Amino acid sequence: MTDNRTGGIPHQPSSGLTPAKSVAGTYGVPLTGPEHAPGWLKGSTGFGDNGHRGAFGEEFIRMLATAADLDVSRKERDRVGVDWQLGYTGRAGTRRFPAIEAQVKCTSSPDIHGEHIHYPLKVKNYNLLAGRDYEIPRFLFLVLAPTDPFAWAHANHDRLLLRRAAYWMCLHDHDLLEDVPKTGTRTVHVPRANLLTVDSLHDLFAEDYRNMLVVS
Repeated sequence: MTDNRTGGIPHQPSSGLTPAKSVAGTYGVPLTGPEHAPGWLKGSTGFGDNGHRGAFGEEFIRMLATAADLDVSRKERDRVGVDWQLGYTGRAGTRRFPAIEAQVKCTSSPDIHGEHIHYPLKVKNYNLLAGRDYEIPRFLFLVLAPTDPFAWAHANHDRLLLRRAAYWMCLHDHDLLEDVPKTGTRTVHVPRANLLTVDSLHDLFAEDYRNMLVVS
């Protein structure tokens, strides 16, 4: 059943979810982890340029998808509002080789209101995600990263830690914005219950989303 609060179907429960504090560095994972921040970390300020943060957001998604054992293909020319296509080998009772597509955005200043993150999408990008006239389900993936690009990743002998988290939203049950300037924006409310994980990535291949499309 469609639930407008979650931005799509099926509803992903938010049990155990603790509301985020509106303090930098407290959205799920601490800014510098349990270790003290190294001296070189203080040498950088700012969120990098558009290409830098965009690349980090996309690679964040690639790492999750690879860990989920999905095939990941980059759309080299972003003319149709898609950054990644994720492929699945198929499960019992489903179509073979289903796929989903994703538009990736990255921010260090999330506008959090309770259980949602308000994010301004350009009208052009919004209209490339909304509606049902697609052959493949599309999703918005919103990556939250620390303000300082030197805090985006931390590696040691045991782990590679990427900060901070990603969330998903489906807009196929939203109407296109007609007669609206493409230079404008439309704020979407991304549910914080829709945390993107290895498990939830697999959930996005459910038939529910494919059945929302006109071409299914």
